[in-house]
Amino acid sequence: MAKIDKVADKIRNLYNHANSHTRQKWEYINQKGFDFSNDNQLTENERQALADQGMPTFTINRITPIVEMLNFYATANNPRWQAIGVDGSDSDIAAVFSDMADYIWAGSDGNSLYSNAINDCITKSVGYMLVTVDPDSDNGMGDVVIQQPEPFDVFPDPKSRDILFRDAAYVLIKKVLPKGHLMQLFPEFKNNIKNASGQESEDNYTEKSTVKQKDFFYKDIHESESLKSDGELDKLIEFFEMYEKVKVSYVNVFYQIPPTEEELKQIKKQVDVQLQEMQKEMEVELLEQQTQMQAAVESGEMLPERFELEMEKAQKMMQDQLAAAEQQMMSEAQASVTKIENIVMSEKEYKIKLSDPEFAKVVVDNIQFYGTRIQQTCVAGDKTLYKKVLPENVTEYPIVPFHFKWTGTPFPISAVSPLIGKQRELNKAHQLMVHNASLGSSLRWMHEEGSIDTDMWEKYSSSPGALLPVRPGATPPTPVQPAPLSNAFFGIVNEGKNDMEYLAGIYAAAQGDTGAQHETYRGMLAMDEYGTRRVKQWLKASIEPALRQVGRVVQQYSQAVYTAHKVFRIVQPNALQGDKEVEINVPMYNDLGEAIGKFKDYASAKFDVRIVSGSTLPVNRWAYLAELKDLMNLGIIDDIAVLSETDIRNKENIAKRKSLYAQLQGQIGQMEESIKDKDGTIETLQRQLVQAGIKNQVMQATVEINKEKEEVKSDIKEEYRDTSAKQKILRNVMETEVAKGTKEVGLAVKEAQNVLKNNLQQTSE
Repeated sequence: MAKIDKVADKIRNLYNHANSHTRQKWEYINQKGFDFSNDNQLTENERQALADQGMPTFTINRITPIVEMLNFYATANNPRWQAIGVDGSDSDIAAVFSDMADYIWAGSDGNSLYSNAINDCITKSVGYMLVTVDPDSDNGMGDVVIQQPEPFDVFPDPKSRDILFRDAAYVLIKKVLPKGHLMQLFPEFKNNIKNASGQESEDNYTEKSTVKQKDFFYKDIHESESLKSDGELDKLIEFFEMYEKVKVSYVNVFYQIPPTEEELKQIKKQVDVQLQEMQKEMEVELLEQQTQMQAAVESGEMLPERFELEMEKAQKMMQDQLAAAEQQMMSEAQASVTKIENIVMSEKEYKIKLSDPEFAKVVVDNIQFYGTRIQQTCVAGDKTLYKKVLPENVTEYPIVPFHFKWTGTPFPISAVSPLIGKQRELNKAHQLMVHNASLGSSLRWMHEEGSIDTDMWEKYSSSPGALLPVRPGATPPTPVQPAPLSNAFFGIVNEGKNDMEYLAGIYAAAQGDTGAQHETYRGMLAMDEYGTRRVKQWLKASIEPALRQVGRVVQQYSQAVYTAHKVFRIVQPNALQGDKEVEINVPMYNDLGEAIGKFKDYASAKFDVRIVSGSTLPVNRWAYLAELKDLMNLGIIDDIAVLSETDIRNKENIAKRKSLYAQLQGQIGQMEESIKDKDGTIETLQRQLVQAGIKNQVMQATVEINKEKEEVKSDIKEEYRDTSAKQKILRNVMETEVAKGTKEVGLAVKEAQNVLKNNLQQTSE
């Protein structure tokens, strides 16, 4: 008798417990919602019944546009996470997490996964994201990746009452996979997979006839075998992946960090200085005592032997006091620089380290506690592949649910389920209306038996101008008109559409119906604001907490995986920003080339991860650009920041040109300032020359200025005579230049005259 695998048997029992009647009913309801959203709204029996009655079998799908709009509201923008350091030392490395989250998100094609998860949330009531590690990525260094499991493959603990399953005893993922595929995924467990036995359980969704009709959902396709790459049949087998929270015994160890050799040297120097001062004081006291006792010996009050004995005792006491003081000073100084730190380790690891006398000597205290860890177990059929505890950093379930409407249980409600009844109502109303119109356009006849040639009447009764014979004496056939439809049908259709919009919270205006749009810009913005409040509440209550949890799990996994030096390249979504490089765990070395630590030590940093509220919501482009313009006018941002948010083509080239213009403008400003400085220098030199009494240069300068003045006048007069148009233009130039020149010449002449006058007075004297 084969030995029973207890772990595999336990997981099978947990799966049977989770796959309860309530679970099967929930899956059945939400499978219908998924089918209706994909325009698969009639069962095979319903189609056949309509066909037998001559009724149309089409449907008017009003659900899909609602699903698409809800998905758009939730995924219009990428989610953004923000990390806040626990203390100041972690603030810098915490800022790195946002970039790392972008790196992991892009590497996992997060946008596509997130959109699929939200679509599952809307149609199947819940979507999932699974954070895990690809150990083979980056040449075996490993990378954190995000996956998107099928919701109907996930079986959480039915007793869970937390929206994120944080209180669940376990979370199961069940798949049915070919053995060959499993062997490729887990080559190290090839023998176990090969020898495993088990078969796929019966499908719970039984409304449709899978023999006559293929549906969209994969579970409706019943197969027991798959093809290998060589074309041979490969058996399918159940594969279980279970996550459960376990308690692990830990010890918080407090230990001393003794002073370094350099610190000990400094302590010894300080103690030696204090001891020298103390010794000097004690030697003076001993000398005073010796003087007193010598006087006593000379007066006969003390024997010489007593003097010698007392002096020996005093010297010994001084030496003992100095030694005791040195020991106390060294102890106190060492205690002042000795640090007490703590480290958390498993109880098993603590016991091993405690056997080391050096470690035991520095331990001052310990606190035992139990920490939460995540245990992962994988089972193929009736064989256990492996059981392992995830890295210490990972304390949250790596699978995160996105509920549409949480019910306080693992069985939420989808957005589609409340719409199914109205959708069927609309389908039925349209089918009846079309059927009635078809009957009205194709006449039916009532006639006496044998009064007409039925074949001829069937062939020609609808032909214009046809002459149809009737047996003599017989009553001619009379047309049978269909009963007119009640006006209630048209009201049902209109009210049905409105009811579906009301139930979903997605109105016609939000779907682009121009007839429902507000005439004014402000009115349109107000409608957009009020019309999306229910959607925003759903995002705030269900989606953002899930995204925040995804960020936390990504943080925990990333701190466990990225422990080595690594450089990430982040491709920015905005072309104006350029690519960004992020570096973590940069090794630091001392002068001897020895590793002494890490700069930006990502693994040891402590920070809290939050989702940026509303980061996924769509943005009204007009309102957003208007706000950016106002911020630019206030000087808070520049025009380049506004340009980066627009949809203008070639905005990269525009930004480059503006940057070049700014540089040129700066250079021109610098040149103008330089010219002003040089002009000031020239004026200063001119004044110095005048003050030094250099008459010839002053007179020559005056002559040159007058000459230039005359040349300018001559040129202006010549140009003035050319054309009347040039005269008008140059008149202003001449007047300006003449006035400027006259002023300069007048000042120069006046100054020269003063100098000459002073020189003449000095000569006459």
